Amino acid sequence: MNPHFSPPGAQCGSVPDLPESLFSPPGAQRGSISLNPGFLPQELSVALYQHLLGLQDGDSSPEAPGAGRELKLLCCDIDPELIRRAQQSSPFPASISFASLDIMDPAAREPFLSSFLQRFGRSSFDIGFCMSVTMWIHLHHGDRGLLEFLALLASLCTFLLVEPQPWRCYRAAARRLRRLGRRDFEHFRSLRINGDMAQSVTRILTQECAMELVRCFGSTAWDRSLLLFRATRARPEGSA
Repeated sequence: MNPHFSPPGAQCGSVPDLPESLFSPPGAQRGSISLNPGFLPQELSVALYQHLLGLQDGDSSPEAPGAGRELKLLCCDIDPELIRRAQQSSPFPASISFASLDIMDPAAREPFLSSFLQRFGRSSFDIGFCMSVTMWIHLHHGDRGLLEFLALLASLCTFLLVEPQPWRCYRAAARRLRRLGRRDFEHFRSLRINGDMAQSVTRILTQECAMELVRCFGSTAWDRSLLLFRATRARPEGSA
């Protein structure tokens, strides 16, 4: 694999090489299943998929170097139009699934995610990618929403790669709304979880969500921390 994934316009800066065990789990050669709950743009999701399999840009051949590693990537977003466009232009429709889903709506997400995992005989994902998502969950759903979101990802994923937006991004988002003459984010002024957001996310995942910090990969091109976590609890049969 290339050491970094950083296509033009990438929001997430770079994605480092990840544990080889993601692609060679114990037992049968069943490949890896990944969750992207915040939806990178379609071209970045494809670039992420290619990076994880060691494919070159533009290579969609089944005989490509990464073809021996099976990877299924589920990308979700609340905007159905974004999903529709991604579905129409994806070069890997059999491997990358794009789904319109409100990840914060239990009534919608639970049957959908369960059905997706059951198709592959799984009860959890090998890895989740939470790239520049935590701030938006936090602003729209408050402290409780952020805690619920991180707990959800920890319960669904064996590994979790998180890129939390720093607090200055929260302030910048609030300023943009004010300049547009729109109402402030409902929860912005009442957030008790603030300041060093990488530290807060790490504390929540390690102290409240049964995960451990495997590695901090430093900062992305956007000067954001990139943090890899791993579940510390035993997984039920059929999961990673």
